[in-house]
Amino acid sequence: MVALEVLQIAAGEMNNFAYLVFCTQTRKAVVVDPSLAPQAVLEVAAQQHLEIVGLLNTHGHHDHIAGNAEIQAVAKVPHWGHPLDLPDADQQLLEGTEVVVGRGVIRVMHTPGHTPGSVVLQAGGGLITGDTLFVGRCGRADLPGSDVDQLYDSLQRLRKLDKSLKIYPGHDYGVRPVSTLAEELQENDFLNAADRASFIRLRMG
Repeated sequence: MVALEVLQIAAGEMNNFAYLVFCTQTRKAVVVDPSLAPQAVLEVAAQQHLEIVGLLNTHGHHDHIAGNAEIQAVAKVPHWGHPLDLPDADQQLLEGTEVVVGRGVIRVMHTPGHTPGSVVLQAGGGLITGDTLFVGRCGRADLPGSDVDQLYDSLQRLRKLDKSLKIYPGHDYGVRPVSTLAEELQENDFLNAADRASFIRLRMG
């Protein structure tokens, strides 16, 4: 298998990030969360000579899926999402799902909390974390469908992964656009809450 590359793209007035994940050998790519700037995603794909073969969403909030229709109209590719957030998706992103991109694979973790169907995508040496984990922060847990206990459990799972993994968040909310899990374990108070009760006080306070 080939390690996949991740391109981060500023995607709209809500500080969203969209992503292109691609195989360097075949130039096949998937779009992740085209958000509010699908045209910017398509332009970068053209500039990089990438063939878009799929569309994935980390969760179902409007600011992340708003550009889906334009991507699908142009690229005519299958749409992947977790059924709890995106029941009409062509393909399901479930715990353990593997999405083949060229000669590489994206692996899926179901990370509920911000929404019931939130997922984190492991691509090469990176984690596309949607609104589960930001640089220095984590997703909200006070929205319809959110669950602060589930969010705590999801973050605890992320803590156990390879510390060298890069964190590619769903929004540009931090001191830098990309981090590493090691840096977040040093600096992110939400990831480092002493216990569940401490996390809930911090997140819901």
